Amino acid sequence: MSFIDSIKVRARRNKKIIVLPETKDKRTLLAAAQVLQEETANIIMIGKEEKILDGAGWLEVDLTGVTIVDPDVSPKFEVYVNLLYELRKEKGMTIEKAEEILKTDYITFGVMMVKAGDADGMVAGACHATADVLRPSLQILKTAPGTELVSGFFIIDVPNCSYGENGTFLFADCGLNQDPNPQELAAIANSSAKSFRNLVGAEPIIAMLSHSTKGSAKHPLVDKVVEATALAKSKYPDLVLDGELQTDAAIVPSVAAHKAPESEVGGKANVLVFPNLDCGNIGYKLVQRLGGAEAYGPMLQGISKPVNDLSRGCSAEDIVGVIALTAVQAQLID
Repeated sequence: MSFIDSIKVRARRNKKIIVLPETKDKRTLLAAAQVLQEETANIIMIGKEEKILDGAGWLEVDLTGVTIVDPDVSPKFEVYVNLLYELRKEKGMTIEKAEEILKTDYITFGVMMVKAGDADGMVAGACHATADVLRPSLQILKTAPGTELVSGFFIIDVPNCSYGENGTFLFADCGLNQDPNPQELAAIANSSAKSFRNLVGAEPIIAMLSHSTKGSAKHPLVDKVVEATALAKSKYPDLVLDGELQTDAAIVPSVAAHKAPESEVGGKANVLVFPNLDCGNIGYKLVQRLGGAEAYGPMLQGISKPVNDLSRGCSAEDIVGVIALTAVQAQLID
């Protein structure tokens, strides 16, 4: 059974309500139809019912069972307006502004549904930038208790691969923090360990990646990863973590035996923490496009309720996978 198939099995055991605000995007319609068919989540779509059903008809997909919520006629509209006002009034929010936002910004409307408990999670980003998804999520849902830093990760599933957890990896941060400092890299490692354990069901083995392995290069970028590794080991002593490691030393046993023979992580890593967003974003896309891997995300970790972003280059199948992962994240909050 593939990684994502195992996630879908878990999602079916306790179906959650996932809201999809990007209903003008055909990939979202295709994904919603597949999720309904596979019964991995109950789906809410935001928008005009006629337009959504017309789009489904044009695509020849069945949306039987979907709940469509039109902000213009929603009986909960005033409830969401008042809730948004109360949450943001100290930041200058007015009732009139809240009404305007919730009528025109389906992303924020979806986040309000999650905040109010009318949905368990939200998936968006197929046609919006990460900032458009993240901003209202942080403003309205806030960070989870004990969270040091909200960050993004991908679950990468590489076919016919013996590295990682039978070809499954967590890559972080690939979508959010541009140039994390050592303290932030350490926090990303800790959050990523929790996400890997919760979603993959295996023990995380974390590599702090660099262009250097154990002092093979000297540079401030290497120093950052060395410091982050020391901080993480001190602050989170239960983590199996090491750095600085080059990617081959992190995941290939024969290379690790040569480059990092004393590392408990070398050759075994399944969680890869990248030193900055350039490396993470470039790395996951190379593995996805050239290695034929399935890449699910960018998932967000550290928000109080599950809201997940999508790459604007995602496929409908990618959205299906992220919806299932979001449902499982919601189960973990119960």
